[in-house]
Amino acid sequence: MKIDFDLRQLEIFCQVVRRQSFSEAAKAVHLAQASVSERIAGLEKMVGAPLFDRQGRRVVPTKTGEILYARALRLLEMKQDTCEELESFLGIRRGEILLGASTIPGEYILPGLIQLFRKSYPGVSLQMKIGDTEAITARILEGELELGVVGSKSKLKNLACQELWEDELVVIVPVSHRWSGKKSLRLEDLRGEPFILRESGSGTLKILEDHLQKLPGPGLGNFNPVAILGSSTAVKEGVKAGLGVSIISSRAIKTELESGILKTLKLEGLSIRRRFYLARDRQRTLSPLAKTFARFLLEQAKEHKT
Repeated sequence: MKIDFDLRQLEIFCQVVRRQSFSEAAKAVHLAQASVSERIAGLEKMVGAPLFDRQGRRVVPTKTGEILYARALRLLEMKQDTCEELESFLGIRRGEILLGASTIPGEYILPGLIQLFRKSYPGVSLQMKIGDTEAITARILEGELELGVVGSKSKLKNLACQELWEDELVVIVPVSHRWSGKKSLRLEDLRGEPFILRESGSGTLKILEDHLQKLPGPGLGNFNPVAILGSSTAVKEGVKAGLGVSIISSRAIKTELESGILKTLKLEGLSIRRRFYLARDRQRTLSPLAKTFARFLLEQAKEHKT
């Protein structure tokens, strides 16, 4: 049989090599595992030699596989370069951007900016995945997302982070709470109060922990957590229901403050501020469309800096 393969086969083959797993490669290329196995088997039949060896749960390329992998990377890079050159020539007017965001920017900042972006690029669609900061950065490094907007700066060396907007965390209580008439309170006042936490991996939780560690005495470990919730919306609903008080982004509670449902308080001697960051993988080249959107976000952040 004459050796002849298409670029899609090579993309699937390279994903298996990178991830050392048929099941993980299937997730990356959005196919069933059986379909990935079938395509690799067809490629091996066409080449006339095995491309992978099984080592326990891992699969690793054979010598033949290594040769094909090196050449496949070059071919796929040529494909990417060709697509980018054509897109640049034709103008960035259509396509899809895969974007990730942590809860606050994803729910309260980016929707309006996406609409503003689409006024200039109406043929562009954005698919936004919302998760905690750790989950979003992991998906960027796995290649599932090109860009992410997250609530804390990662120390991972392969993740490039550029500053976007500032945010402030405030204590929130229901209007019926005994503290609702106050403007501020001491950190010690929170120690025994029923408190609602965000989940592990949340940028909000990390920033809160970082600030408390700078102060003398115990940190969050001395609080009285009554619930750990997975989103700012869930935290707000818990506070409204009287489950406990919490510390949350001021950007997430504008509607509740305007309607008088919630009240905010500052912590004496402690200003909890953070920034949101635009994150991308240093080792991957952004598509022209993603570059355009990244530049748009940075320009918007510069114009509205507070």
